[in-house]
Amino acid sequence: MGSIRTLQRTGSLFFDFRYRGHRCREYTALPDTPANRKKLQKVMERIETEIATGTFEYTKFFPNTRNADKFEPANLASESTTASQEAAAGPTPLFRDFAEVWYQEKEVEWRRSYKETVRNVLDKSLIPEFGDKAVGQISKADVLAFRAKLGKVTARGKQTPLSSARINKMLNPLRQILNEAADRFDFRTPFDHIKQLKVKRTDVEPFTLDEVKSILETVRPDFRNYFTVRFFTGMRTGEIDGLKWKFVDFERRLILVRETIVDGEEEYTKTDGSQRDIQMSQLVYDALKSQHQATGKSVFVFCNREGKPLDHKNITNRVWYPLLRHLGLKKRRPYQCRHTAATLWLASGESPQWIAMQLGHTTTEMLFRVYARFVPNLTRKDGSAFERLLTGVMGTPVAAQQDKKEASHV
Repeated sequence: MGSIRTLQRTGSLFFDFRYRGHRCREYTALPDTPANRKKLQKVMERIETEIATGTFEYTKFFPNTRNADKFEPANLASESTTASQEAAAGPTPLFRDFAEVWYQEKEVEWRRSYKETVRNVLDKSLIPEFGDKAVGQISKADVLAFRAKLGKVTARGKQTPLSSARINKMLNPLRQILNEAADRFDFRTPFDHIKQLKVKRTDVEPFTLDEVKSILETVRPDFRNYFTVRFFTGMRTGEIDGLKWKFVDFERRLILVRETIVDGEEEYTKTDGSQRDIQMSQLVYDALKSQHQATGKSVFVFCNREGKPLDHKNITNRVWYPLLRHLGLKKRRPYQCRHTAATLWLASGESPQWIAMQLGHTTTEMLFRVYARFVPNLTRKDGSAFERLLTGVMGTPVAAQQDKKEASHV
């Protein structure tokens, strides 16, 4: 399917379509405006229709161009021979070879954990599927067939198929590799008009303040400080597991989030925005002071007997889930501690901008989109604050005055 694109160097529009196995680009002097795009799109639709019906004449639309000479009837006789020669010569590299080049060029941009993720997808899925094909010969149908195959694969350790989110993550490296190859070797990417699968939105499930109190009163004493800090700072799992004493400022009552732990390795935080200073509440301050007496001589705030960071999977399975079962609470990941902190801050009336900073969000958009609906349930106000504002400024509402007047005449 053809498209109207913009030449970055000049800002002018051009046609981009395929005809007789060739990618054709025909440039115009028209600037990129809605009106010009609409005009050229209509022409593009006529071209596509005539190509489909076999009535397309290149010179009728684009006379005196290099491609027009190529598609003159006298030159078409040798076209099939030329195409077969190009295919035999292998004008584009094999997928396995180009994927390695792409990986070596991109890995300098990635965190260690992401390198391992991409490497795993390449070695176990993409190269076995596409490795022996030239990148220029991988079609849209090939990509869609591979995506359909992934949809039937069973997730590891489960009896359910791979989720849409997981399939999207596996296809992202393929998309990047083929898009880069298309740009370098001048062919149309097979990912054109292939959208990511729709991912079902997952609701957050924060704990109520009463549930938090029950958890902290019941949890093993050696993990009470750990979960107190998790519940009332909103720190991510890797951030709290990687927290070092040098980043705990008791004097200014700040936790400096500068590093994280991923698969047991110290790394930079999730994003630049995740680098932040979290203010300690009194509960958090007291918990960290208490923890300092236990692990103050270690590098990490929360650590095992050898002074190494906690294994979050071990904590989840041996401490967290048994605790929830004991209390009769719904099974939820420890990450819900972060969501709990956000909803409690909102319910208490803290500034959204301050909350976003504490959580490491660069804007308040996610805050309102994800958490705002929990606030009425926590405060049990549901519009009563607005009612009090109107009453305070405007006095007794008109309807109430009318009811009072009618009652006096009864």
